[in-house]
Amino acid sequence: MSEIAKAYEPQDVETKWYAAWEQAGCFKGVLPEQVAPAGTEGAQPPTALGAPTPELKSGAGEPFSICIPPPNVTGVLHMGHILNNTVQDILTRRARQQGKAAVWVPGTDHAGIATQARVEKELRKEGKTRHDFGREQFVEKACEWRDEHGGIILKQLKKLGASCDWDRTVHTLDPGYSRAVLTAFVELYHKGMIYRGKRMVNWCPVSLTALSDEEVIMKPQSGKLYKMRYEIAERPGEFVEISTTRPETIMGDTGVAVHPDDERYKHLIEEGLHAVRPFPEAKIPFVADEHIDMEFGTGVLKVTPAHDRADWDIGQRHGLEVIDVLTPDGKINCPEMPELHGKDRFEARKLAAKLLEEKGLLVEAENYSNNVGFSERADVPIEPRLSDQWWLKYPKVEEAKEAVRSGKIKFYPERWEKVYLHWLDNIQDWCISRQLWWGHRIPVWYKKGIDRAALTDADLQDETKVFVSVDGPADPENWEQEEDVLDTWASSWLWPFATFGWAGQGPAPSMLTHREGAEPPTALDAPTPGGVATSGSVGAAAPQSQQAELAFWYPTAALATGPDIIFFWVARMIMAGLEFMGDVPFKTVYFNGIIRDGKGRKMSKSLGNSPDPLELIEKFGADSMRLGMLMIAPKGQDVLFDFKTDPQTGEITECAALQQGRNFCNKLWNACRFRQMSDSRKDAKAQSENESGESNSLSVSAAPRENTLVSILQRLEPEKFDADDHAILGSLVAALDSFDSNLGKYEFNLVTKVLYDFFWGDFCDWYLEVSKAKMQDEALRGNCLAIQDLCLRQLLLMLYPITPFITEQLWQDMGFAGGTADGGTDFIHHYDAGTSAALKAQLAEAGVKLDAAAIEEVDALRDFVSKARAMKAQYNLANKKDVTFFIVADEGNLAVVDSHGEKLKRLVGAQGIEPRDDVQDAPASVTALGTLYLDLASSVDTEAEKKRLSKELAKLEGAIKGGESKLANEKYTSKAPPHLVEETRQMLADNKAKRDELQRLINSLG
Repeated sequence: MSEIAKAYEPQDVETKWYAAWEQAGCFKGVLPEQVAPAGTEGAQPPTALGAPTPELKSGAGEPFSICIPPPNVTGVLHMGHILNNTVQDILTRRARQQGKAAVWVPGTDHAGIATQARVEKELRKEGKTRHDFGREQFVEKACEWRDEHGGIILKQLKKLGASCDWDRTVHTLDPGYSRAVLTAFVELYHKGMIYRGKRMVNWCPVSLTALSDEEVIMKPQSGKLYKMRYEIAERPGEFVEISTTRPETIMGDTGVAVHPDDERYKHLIEEGLHAVRPFPEAKIPFVADEHIDMEFGTGVLKVTPAHDRADWDIGQRHGLEVIDVLTPDGKINCPEMPELHGKDRFEARKLAAKLLEEKGLLVEAENYSNNVGFSERADVPIEPRLSDQWWLKYPKVEEAKEAVRSGKIKFYPERWEKVYLHWLDNIQDWCISRQLWWGHRIPVWYKKGIDRAALTDADLQDETKVFVSVDGPADPENWEQEEDVLDTWASSWLWPFATFGWAGQGPAPSMLTHREGAEPPTALDAPTPGGVATSGSVGAAAPQSQQAELAFWYPTAALATGPDIIFFWVARMIMAGLEFMGDVPFKTVYFNGIIRDGKGRKMSKSLGNSPDPLELIEKFGADSMRLGMLMIAPKGQDVLFDFKTDPQTGEITECAALQQGRNFCNKLWNACRFRQMSDSRKDAKAQSENESGESNSLSVSAAPRENTLVSILQRLEPEKFDADDHAILGSLVAALDSFDSNLGKYEFNLVTKVLYDFFWGDFCDWYLEVSKAKMQDEALRGNCLAIQDLCLRQLLLMLYPITPFITEQLWQDMGFAGGTADGGTDFIHHYDAGTSAALKAQLAEAGVKLDAAAIEEVDALRDFVSKARAMKAQYNLANKKDVTFFIVADEGNLAVVDSHGEKLKRLVGAQGIEPRDDVQDAPASVTALGTLYLDLASSVDTEAEKKRLSKELAKLEGAIKGGESKLANEKYTSKAPPHLVEETRQMLADNKAKRDELQRLINSLG
């Protein structure tokens, strides 16, 4: 046991312990066969309940694996990462405490579009593009840029305390992982689930690639709705009016559609008439289609099949020509219209409207608001575009639904199940190809000289024309590989098993039997510790080792992520796991909320409302950050994170949530230090008297002692327990029960509330206060200190997953650590707080049977003290110690008050608590022990108090008069929203009640 420093310095503690954990290999995930038997080098230390071997822990040997949602390789830590990774770290550290074989796999995603855009931006600074280098050199440059700028976020996560097995770090472009991605493509292709086809896609004119629907963000936009006239070709001088938001695509119009039931236009269809497209001028047919909304605009729609999904469908139904009038980068491609050709699409929109006006065909342009799809990465409006792409028919859709419906995978909060199932009910084939160079190049080769545009479905299955393979054809000089790469999500959907070395071999043969309770894979199959899935080597281990890893770690225990990627990632991982592994990829999914600022806005760099987490950690400490964030994060709800900065420097000056976390850590530190000093004073005095008979000063280290659970329990003296001793241990048992229950339900903020209430309220505010008298009594002192040690020990164990740094330091300093077989550090994660039932059983073995009546009595006393203090504070008497209270209660409660009289007076700050049969005209509060009255006449300056109360009364009278006047106004009561009128009535009633109470108090003062 070492001396606890006077002040808690989180930066020093955090740096010290993270290095110690890493050096000791605390975060490594190893199979049980790799753990040495107890008593040998490398053996695990004793468990929380004092058990000599790890096998006696509740989860001994049980696998617990979790994979980090891979952040963008070039990303940096933001507040969302803080919350999400804190949750994952809590789950992992808790699993280690329970004796499970735990691993948290870290990694990064290559982020195809985002990373390529960043690299191309750097090239533009040099006046170059990727085409100046060619594909191979560009990819090399991208790799160099990634290696230089990538992976920063993983280093930042260490500052947060993330206990990942860093030797397992995976990047989605690592060779082994890449092979897994390509293998999955090939397998699905040969099953007929991947095909090539020309279909309408979302196209990003900046990134020059197709996007999935999930990569398109709908944003409200203000624009114009143009009403124009199209002449009827067969009836010169007659027109139909059409409304559109996109006149720049007129050149691609190949039809005009109306609803078949629209009486206004039936003659156009019945007579087979045509409209005249204004430019370039051409006759296009009128068609009848039920898709048309008769109520929108004029009920007439210009049909541009190449530039709108609905128009494409109409065109297909009616055999309309397809004319593409836009280039990939969003410029007009129509040489017949030199006024528009080559112009940007938005510039062309204005020019097209002007051309219509010049031709006398523009009726009006009115302001119009609608939702427009934006590219998530480039943040520009997307274009619907007809394009040859690779598509995936989702596998195991029904099985993925059933996995969630049946509860095999549980969602927290449960409401996300409906969202998930709704998406699967309406699922569309996945466009998995992207027109990029950075990513997994699609493993498809075309015979040289073949016309790819003319390939039929049969051709795509003919290996003499199209070759699909992970390794490519044996004669590569005769083939050309597909230029496109796979969508980034088409790599990360394999994350839960590709990170453990899967490369197409399917589930390990021993997986199913192992899951049913059979013996785990033999040691011969197991890889050497720390030698599996290192960065750049996923899949590089021997097949037996890979299968041992898969059999043990898959499925993973949990996934923590945001609900915004429930479609991008969660649903797809479930389908991939079922398809390739024959089992779900995880057992639970926790969706954390979105972090918002004090105004409710989502945090973003563009708004400048997102703080730098590392700055916050530097200022408040990682434990304060973790605890503070969880305190304000109800399960699955958005988190309001407010802070203030210095307007001159931009430095963060205030942050209520993290200040609360820091205050808790400081109080925990001081409480442990206070306990240690209490013990050292006694030990030092005893030692000095024994040695010399004289008093001298000794440091804590001069009085070392073992403070393990066994020794603490041995020091308990049940015969000396009073009601407060029973109550604090009863609160500890209840806290442990609630902690375990809420953690199991992913109610992290409730977990923090339980621990906060127990430590701050039950232990510090009450038990330490009532212990002061016992600490002066040598007969009671030892038992009291043992109870404090038990409470602090179990509290540190519960807090550890949330605040690992400070709890590790205090665990060591308080002497709670036992010994290890090899003489190494006995870390706190080797111990578990256990269950409430286990704690009660251990107390019973020590002769302690908790007294329910005593616990109830203390609850009543605490209620009494709380309400007495509140009354004093209400009348500005909080600091006065000479006030008098009266109590009206039954005989039994009066006896309780009398038996605790001195303690109650000390805790309340009163000179007397006097029983009365009746009390008139005094402030009152109903407590669990009776009605308590504050004697103002003897406690305050009556004249000054009467003046203060009279001023408050005058303000209330004014407010009452205003409220009555408002409600007497018929215009207000009849026209104001009903809820406002009701609020006014309620406020008036409250003010009248306050007025009557104030008048009664003034009268009581004479």
